[in-house]
Amino acid sequence: MMSGGVVLREAEVTAIGELGLGNLRRLKRHDPDDPGWAAIRRLLRPLELADSSLDSPPTSHRRRAMTDATAVLLMRCAQTRRAYWGWTVEEWVEVVGADQAGFRRSAPAWADDGVRSYVANHAYLLGAFNEFHRLGSFQRLPLAWRIFGRTRVNDEIRKVRAVLAGWGYQLGRDDDKLLPMVVCQLFLLNRSPYIEDLATELFDRVRAERLFGSGARLNTLHAVQRAVAELGFCRPPVLTTGRTTPKAGGAPQVWTHWVDRWHATSTLTPNTRGGVRSNLLKIGRWAGAEQPDAADPAAWTRQTCASLVAVLDRMNVGDYTERTVGLKDRMGKPLEASTKASQLAAVRTFFRDCQEWEWLPRRFDPQRALATPRSIAALLGPDPRVIADDIWAKLLWAGLNLETDDLPVNQAGFFYPLELVRAVTLTWLFSGQRSDEIARLRVGCIRWQHDGQAIGGNATDVLARDTVCLLDVPTHKTGTSFTKPIDPLMGEAIEAWQAMRPAQPKMVDRRTGEQTDFLFAFRARRVPATYINGTIIPLLCRKAGVPAADVRGNITSHRARSTIASQLYNAKEPMTLFELQAWLGHRSPQSTQFYAKITPTTLTKAYDDAGYFARNVRTIEVLLDRDAVVSGAAAAGEPWQHYDLGHGLCSYTFFEQCPHRMACAKCDFYTPKDSTKAQLLEAKDNLQRMLVSIPLTDDERAAVDDGQTALDQLLQRLADVATPTGPTARELRAAPGRSLPLIVESPPGRPDRKCC
Repeated sequence: MMSGGVVLREAEVTAIGELGLGNLRRLKRHDPDDPGWAAIRRLLRPLELADSSLDSPPTSHRRRAMTDATAVLLMRCAQTRRAYWGWTVEEWVEVVGADQAGFRRSAPAWADDGVRSYVANHAYLLGAFNEFHRLGSFQRLPLAWRIFGRTRVNDEIRKVRAVLAGWGYQLGRDDDKLLPMVVCQLFLLNRSPYIEDLATELFDRVRAERLFGSGARLNTLHAVQRAVAELGFCRPPVLTTGRTTPKAGGAPQVWTHWVDRWHATSTLTPNTRGGVRSNLLKIGRWAGAEQPDAADPAAWTRQTCASLVAVLDRMNVGDYTERTVGLKDRMGKPLEASTKASQLAAVRTFFRDCQEWEWLPRRFDPQRALATPRSIAALLGPDPRVIADDIWAKLLWAGLNLETDDLPVNQAGFFYPLELVRAVTLTWLFSGQRSDEIARLRVGCIRWQHDGQAIGGNATDVLARDTVCLLDVPTHKTGTSFTKPIDPLMGEAIEAWQAMRPAQPKMVDRRTGEQTDFLFAFRARRVPATYINGTIIPLLCRKAGVPAADVRGNITSHRARSTIASQLYNAKEPMTLFELQAWLGHRSPQSTQFYAKITPTTLTKAYDDAGYFARNVRTIEVLLDRDAVVSGAAAAGEPWQHYDLGHGLCSYTFFEQCPHRMACAKCDFYTPKDSTKAQLLEAKDNLQRMLVSIPLTDDERAAVDDGQTALDQLLQRLADVATPTGPTARELRAAPGRSLPLIVESPPGRPDRKCC
């Protein structure tokens, strides 16, 4: 179709000039028989054929734009003296313009904005131009329609849109304009309007060369590749986590080699392996700086281990650290006990594994030589960072009253629907699960029971208070899957989301390796475990009007687990430690102790209920004869205070010191209650009654608490003890074997008046 060389002949240049603007633009009075048309036949024919192949209705406006585009290209050929099929990419960009303003600067004044798109048609069809990413906000969809056909392009876009709509993408809506633009640019780059021709290599090239820039278009490209992969025409995109931090280094080469070898062999989880590797490289930097002979792990001895333990115990934040970004004002502060323990644990793990795998000789026992010192271990222990009750109550209110206006919005609108966000929020607020376990919940994890029988969540013949909502927790950090009861509010929120959840493809559970239907999945992607910390908690804090941090640190997803566990442990009818262990899914109650914290209120109540003070002290009523005090009789030696023993009155002034106070021997200070003297005393008007607390000895406390046997033993021991008046109890006993009275605790609200 395009014949001859790239350089224009002199006759062609002359003919273009002689035809003039009127003929080239095919204005009303143009001459179709002008001999100049024949002279430029090889330039004109390809342009006419390209125009005729376009799927573009022949309106007068489009015909004018097409002829003007041809005129622009012919005049440009005359200026450059080169045929358009030999133009470089840069020349085409100059002609088409990097944007609409650029086209106006390079094109004649009579070429309006509609001409640019037809110039781009010729650039694509006749000039092998594909650099549409250099043309600014160029309309790719109309261009693809004209070149490939509107019906064909729309049908192919519809295939991609159907897949994305099924996953819940907003790109799947018919009013979305971003998806057609991206798909059409892929068609143009691939020079094919068929989805099945979009290979993995094309997507990789677009990313590598940054042909779509960044932001929304690049995200849409990711979604398109996932849809094309679902249709079976390419591989899915490789999952990335954004910018990756360079691997830490700075340690001696031989140490780094051993650490990398261990990292490649260990079967610990990726996150744990990464943490151990970071700690080991820090130890390697210390060894390289302070112990050059210890740069090779094979050279380590017990002395090296002792030196490391001593250094770690005195190490500060930032010491032997390659990257200090994020340390802020912590630089130079002593390491926390938990940090010291974790770094020692990393070194222990490394040497234990290397010795077990027979990589290193057993020159020392890592468990003993690198054990955590007592001074550090003493600072470790259960210290759950419980969220204060008032803040937690506000967060609960915010979660229960979550509305659409509270959701974060991006350029495309709401990233997740309200039902999903509410279900994730209530799961965090009520389940007491780790964020990873929440993100890995399965479809159908909620079950309802009534009297041990399974029922539907929408059952109407059973009262809500009579049903039990159960949650199936997947395999987790410390154990296998298990089932636990939860609040029905959480179950209802999950079922509301599950009812509207778009069908999602099964995804691999990285912990179990199974193909799983994740409950919290949208747009064919699982909701990340970081969503709670990064979005849900800030959202709830804003709505509740509480700060995102308190005196214990930032409010995080894991702190909710401690808070819920502590509240269940301190409830009015609390869970036992073993019940709480089962509810949290722990393997041992020792782990549960790190979450369940007894509140000061509960501890105070338990202390009061234990009756420590009441157990060691008894209250007795004392009668004060104010007449004897006022008249001066008390000064003359007349009794003025009388201790009420229940069966009688004791006028001994030093009653607290009397060994027979709990088992009166009825000496001369004793007055029976039924005597006339006692009755006259109690009948006095000016008599003041007061209560006195008497501390008990061990024997007296045993007599009160342990019953008749202890009482008999107390009486036996007091039988030969002198009373305040001199004689012993045995001497004063009225009859052999007679039981001596015992003062016991009075009931609340009234003085002691009981005797045995």
